[in-house]
Amino acid sequence: MTVHHIAIICSDIERSKKFYIDIFGCTIRAEHFRAERNSWKVDLAIDENIYLELFTFPDAAARPSYPEAMGLRHLAFGTTDIHAEHTRIKDLGVSCEDIRTDIYTGKQFFFFSDPDGLPLELYSL
Repeated sequence: MTVHHIAIICSDIERSKKFYIDIFGCTIRAEHFRAERNSWKVDLAIDENIYLELFTFPDAAARPSYPEAMGLRHLAFGTTDIHAEHTRIKDLGVSCEDIRTDIYTGKQFFFFSDPDGLPLELYSL
């Protein structure tokens, strides 16, 4: 079993597309406007096997992040160069937490958020 896709509801489809393309190097696989829902669905490829689905919905509720709510806590992506990625993402104007070390694995990681406040993590492979 593997992860097939991750679905994200966003407030501004163009802003979120740009973010996930610029930060993670995603490529657009398909874009669909669903008139009956007044909603966009954009499929982005992270790699050849894993996809992000970006959705918009009118009047979608904001995601409670602080304090943390029950449910999905964050999305974590792996990288082979945590320091270069930290610098690159900050240079793109994204606010990032400092790099920390996981006390259980010894691996380094840091957190940041997408344009709608969804917590994201980059973790050393």
